[in-house]
Amino acid sequence: MIKASDDPKQQAILESAWAAFSTYGFRKTSMDDIARGAGMSRPALYLHYRNKEAIFGGLVEAHYGLALDQVALALDTEGTPAERLHAAFEAQGGPAMQAMMDSPHGLELFEAGMSVAGDAIDAGERALRSVYGTWLQREHAAGRVALTGPVDEVARTFCAAMKGIKHTSQDYASYASGMAQLAALFGAALRPQ
Repeated sequence: MIKASDDPKQQAILESAWAAFSTYGFRKTSMDDIARGAGMSRPALYLHYRNKEAIFGGLVEAHYGLALDQVALALDTEGTPAERLHAAFEAQGGPAMQAMMDSPHGLELFEAGMSVAGDAIDAGERALRSVYGTWLQREHAAGRVALTGPVDEVARTFCAAMKGIKHTSQDYASYASGMAQLAALFGAALRPQ
């Protein structure tokens, strides 16, 4: 689910951290829990990360790294703008979104993300807006989409709307439904006349 590094130890740490955070929540997860799950000692864990906040930041960075690649691939597929946006929106959340929303600690993990990894989230969101903006420019130049405003503003609106759906959904099913509705609405608005 999380591919962050070609370093197997770092990969094991992030996978262990995700499992621990999903199971115990951010506050109750200890560095010992993460180290044990990664098959290493706590002192060895500290050689890679200074604390669990840094590990959580690494998870956020890994999520966005994977999401950026997957969103770009989804946008480059065949289909209507609505179909391509739906695939991109699904890729943006990725399997991590379903796992987080299915976790009894999902809300705590969302809150932890904002408080301990806000900079990584901001950087990831800027990069996502750039991916959407590049796609919009390319599609508009080819006559396949009509823009409803400046490219940067439309791309920012995509990401802001996705955040709104994430923060107002009670479970993954409502998130998925909202995401599909959003893709259909944006796709209809982008359809050339």
